[in-house]
Amino acid sequence: MSEGKWRFWYRIFCIIALLAAVYLLADLYLSNTLDFKVALLFGIIFSVIILGFLDWGQSRAAMKRQEQELRIYKYYIRPLEELIKDIRARQHEFDNHMNAILNMHVTIDTYDELVRAQSAYGKSIYDDRVRSDPALLRISDKILAGFLYSKIISAPSFINIDVQVLNQEIVTPVSEHYLVEIIGTLTDNAFEAATPDLNEVEMVLDAKDDKLIFMIKNQAEGIKIGDIERFFEKGYTTKTNIEGRGLGLYQARRIAKANGGEITVELLSGVKSQEICFRVEI
Repeated sequence: MSEGKWRFWYRIFCIIALLAAVYLLADLYLSNTLDFKVALLFGIIFSVIILGFLDWGQSRAAMKRQEQELRIYKYYIRPLEELIKDIRARQHEFDNHMNAILNMHVTIDTYDELVRAQSAYGKSIYDDRVRSDPALLRISDKILAGFLYSKIISAPSFINIDVQVLNQEIVTPVSEHYLVEIIGTLTDNAFEAATPDLNEVEMVLDAKDDKLIFMIKNQAEGIKIGDIERFFEKGYTTKTNIEGRGLGLYQARRIAKANGGEITVELLSGVKSQEICFRVEI
């Protein structure tokens, strides 16, 4: 018999046993034949049945968590594989570009023309680059790497994204699906706030004392200190389309606190605009 069928029949048995015990206890009470020993026996039976239900509930919750982890693994390991393929392809392209630059002197006569040609060629390569950061490959949490890569390549093309990995060994006691939910909320908010004029987004990955540290900073304008204090309130949002908004940061902080972590936000004065920086340690 499979484990699923066994658990099903076990639950049926517990329900029948509970109903039978309640019936017998009521019958003995109404017939005035209920004494201490019988009550004690029924108490033991009730305890066993209740403990069985509790054990089943905990097992079911653990199975759901494992299923969520497996779905996340299957979903985000594919983007990581695409990242690896992309970087390998870019390595071949890089070799070809270097050969082209190094051999320009063969066809260009003057030094000034050579400098202009190499500069223009280098700029065209830079402008045509894909937004894949090899730094993500070096971190130990491959699910997080695949998730961030999927976010980066799906972001609007006008956003300039800088990813910094300060510690390759990403260690956190938090399950992957909670980690994805928290970091996904912060990343989505930063990308949604970006505009063609305010398009700089910086991500930093670090780890300290067996905790993940993730920081994301983006440019902003018109934000007041009072707004900062309300970011994590349930239902509060600065977006114009408020339907279904205002729950992301509230939920992210709630999950972080429930798992011994914290999310903080800081408003900074940047060179061209305000900068808002979210930091999660979990």
